[in-house]
Amino acid sequence: MTDPLPARSQPPSDDASSPNDDSGVVANRRRFLTATAGAGVLGAVAGCTGIDSDEADPDAPADETISLDVGPDDVDDVDELPLIDAHTHIMPLAARGNDPLSVGQLVDWMDDNGVDYAAVQALDSPEAYPVQAPSWWIIEECEAYDDRLMPFVTIDPRTLHYGEDATAVLDEHLDRGARGFGELKAGVEIDDEGALDLYELCAERDLPVLYHTDEQAMTDELGLPAHEAVFESFPEVHFIAHAWGWWVHVDGDVETTDRDRAHEGPIESEGRVPELLEAYDNVYADISAGAGWEALSRDEEFTQEFFETHHEQLVFGSDYLFPDQEIRQFQLFETIDLDLGAWADIRYRNFESILR
Repeated sequence: MTDPLPARSQPPSDDASSPNDDSGVVANRRRFLTATAGAGVLGAVAGCTGIDSDEADPDAPADETISLDVGPDDVDDVDELPLIDAHTHIMPLAARGNDPLSVGQLVDWMDDNGVDYAAVQALDSPEAYPVQAPSWWIIEECEAYDDRLMPFVTIDPRTLHYGEDATAVLDEHLDRGARGFGELKAGVEIDDEGALDLYELCAERDLPVLYHTDEQAMTDELGLPAHEAVFESFPEVHFIAHAWGWWVHVDGDVETTDRDRAHEGPIESEGRVPELLEAYDNVYADISAGAGWEALSRDEEFTQEFFETHHEQLVFGSDYLFPDQEIRQFQLFETIDLDLGAWADIRYRNFESILR
């Protein structure tokens, strides 16, 4: 990891409240983080530390001089731990009956829900969404909140077949501040030749790849054989898996990737998702969106064990896409019983550790 996460500042925010907001806890952590503005990395990652207490403002109250190197031993409750949302969006136009989402509205939502930092995913491919949110625009919009937001970028793998110089395009994005590659959501197979070329570029640049897999984008056969081949072929790339085509495979008895029938009933046997997480330490699972929620809410006993076993490879994400969108993933902090170390992994340490 090169550049650290930015220290937290206080951008403009409206007074709207959220049903998910615990204002006391959020305000306490906001003071906790703001007191160390300029400190550098959001802590608890090997080789990366924040400021020491004796370097903080000597005139600040004692409870506002805690280092940004926050760990489970520093807090008493899961909601006091820092929170990174690995999967958010901004949208320039209305689509699917939903209003546009500006960068300011995204940051307001983060404030209301105790999200300290967020990765903003690009949508460059036509299958991704009715309205595209291109990489160059994501970078430009995030500049106004570069202490809170981390732009991710993509290149549609099909453009490589027409001679696009992906190396130059990607390097320009990186020079402008991109921190990862995503959301890769193109209408090709996950092991498409162009996609393989992009994974190679990401391996060379230490970029994590967040991708969407379902029956239309980054596709695979039932059982995810091409996924495994990709994971094995690119051990240097940290893949962050997302969407229905991935999450349906928590169940060993799955017979279809059709999203309307994918997530029903208790899980009798573990599927390919737990197997692949166990086999490949370069693979992470993004719990965001309806796909993640449905997979992780259908069987409480399975989900409890799944989080206990795989907390070092899970990342919190919302897939926040439009104003007032309901994000049910916040409920998991109340329904799943984990120690604070495991929650720290899911809330921020895993994702921070793989950022460029």
